Amino acid sequence: MKIKRLLIQILVPLVSILISFLAGAILIAGIGGNPGEAFSFLLKGAFGTKANFGETIVKSVPLIFTGLAATFAYKCGVFNLGAEGQFAMGAVASIWVSTSLTGISGIPLLIISLLAGILAGGLWGCIPGILKISRGLNEMIVSIMLNYIAILFMGYLYSSPLRDGSVPQTAAVPVKLPRIMEGTRLHAGIIFAIVLALFLYYFLFHTAAGFKLRAVGLNQTAARYNGYSVKKFMLVSFVISGAIAGLGGSVELHGTQFRLMAGFGDGYGFDGVAIALIGQLNPIGTVLVAYLFAVLRTGATTMQAGSGMPTSVIDIIQALIIVFAVAGSALTNLPKIRQVLTNMLSKKAQEGKA
Repeated sequence: MKIKRLLIQILVPLVSILISFLAGAILIAGIGGNPGEAFSFLLKGAFGTKANFGETIVKSVPLIFTGLAATFAYKCGVFNLGAEGQFAMGAVASIWVSTSLTGISGIPLLIISLLAGILAGGLWGCIPGILKISRGLNEMIVSIMLNYIAILFMGYLYSSPLRDGSVPQTAAVPVKLPRIMEGTRLHAGIIFAIVLALFLYYFLFHTAAGFKLRAVGLNQTAARYNGYSVKKFMLVSFVISGAIAGLGGSVELHGTQFRLMAGFGDGYGFDGVAIALIGQLNPIGTVLVAYLFAVLRTGATTMQAGSGMPTSVIDIIQALIIVFAVAGSALTNLPKIRQVLTNMLSKKAQEGKA
């Protein structure tokens, strides 16, 4: 039964992606393009050269962090829509620490800066958690409002107190994450992201604390009757979720952007929510879906240049993947639909044995 449930969880996003690309092909043909040529340029842009291959992975790094942040919170039954603000606050803390500390340089400074990002993201994530468990406020509304505050605060910093030069931006960080592939921008942040995903997978699905956290997410009343401190788990999930997003902001700062400026972190938070849902709230699935989104983003420009198709086609495909995946998950969670799919998989397995 567990294997069948896993198969259903894998099939839902795969089928959603296939349907979305089919719909995208129809759309491209409808506006006079050649779908085969357009998708060929898309793949060429994402994988055609060593630099493009590395760039695709680079673009997946912040998406992995925000996706993992959303996944962790959802597993505890709370909705953290504030990953974008936590991502920004992590970067703000890191730029302040790395440009203010004196007498420290190199790897020690990098570690302190990353820790500052984790701490700031966790503290920012703590706010909606405290308001939810103490006052019962809707965490989605609170976390969205905190996104605006964080983004505006970041804008104030790089425009005034931390501004460097005539352009509204901060000075560059004095220490950067090392490159791990020559000739590309691929940095060590991807290692942090993958290790974190593996750790979260192990924690959520193979530890007692992870089981309790998921139990709270599945049924708070049952968890409470079993003696679990529901409020404590909810607050901890917000803090850890925020810390993951904050680390993402710090890694993006030290690995790719190097300074704060307009547009830093735009859209990563909400993309992370979509990625978490398509990835079936599984850390490994989140990494794979984040990489798919990065492929679409990296290849879109080459597709536009080579085939003349607008990059908005990719945005539509991405949106369709989200819609189909969420709808598919909702359908397969219905008992009758799940039973039909389980019976189909059992029949296939019996035919295979015969």
